[in-house]
Amino acid sequence: MSAETLTAPNTTPTGVLLRVLGIVSAICGLIIVGSYEVTLPAVNANRRLALERAVFKVVPTAKSIVEYYALPAGGIEPAKSGGGDAPAGVAKFYAAYDDAGKLTGIAAEAGAKGYADTVRIMFGYESECQCIKGIGVVSMKETPGIGDKILTDKEFLANFKSLDVKLKEDLQGLANEVKTVKHGTKTNPWQIDAIAGATVTSRAVGKGINDAAQFLLPKLAPNLEKLKVKS
Repeated sequence: MSAETLTAPNTTPTGVLLRVLGIVSAICGLIIVGSYEVTLPAVNANRRLALERAVFKVVPTAKSIVEYYALPAGGIEPAKSGGGDAPAGVAKFYAAYDDAGKLTGIAAEAGAKGYADTVRIMFGYESECQCIKGIGVVSMKETPGIGDKILTDKEFLANFKSLDVKLKEDLQGLANEVKTVKHGTKTNPWQIDAIAGATVTSRAVGKGINDAAQFLLPKLAPNLEKLKVKS
């Protein structure tokens, strides 16, 4: 009986495999980068639209808005065209105007860590009362039916009919820190009565507003006169 001859299978040299993998990786990278570049304008446009809708919600008397930067040195200037995030150390806000071009309110974005992710909101500020009147959600991923009650709970939204954010006499910070308190225990106009069962999300709203107001309002207050009439 003759012995069967076995032939070793053909193998691809390691160098060839590495070159092929390198080419495939490069092509995949180009596809990813290309897709990002193509979709980025649409993503930015959608984000800008969401922000603008939130501004008009929290300042319902507004007919037009102008984006501004509040600068670390104390001045203000119109934001760069195209939107986007403000540079480090700069506070971005929106001056809202009525049909006659008169200032009707200020809107600013705030955010803090919630239960699932960062809760990003827009709040409306009125300089006459130094108070926040109205909030809107820009984005969040809180538990449906629980965390998203910040959009629908009437008692919670009542906190923002006139939330006190008065400044100290030296204009260097809020006279009273904005705090979220346990449901039913609010005693001061700068406190936020939490939603029962959604305390974490409620606290995120309070912390976000406090941090944003502490940073923005001391820079904004000395420059309000410049914003009275739309330029």
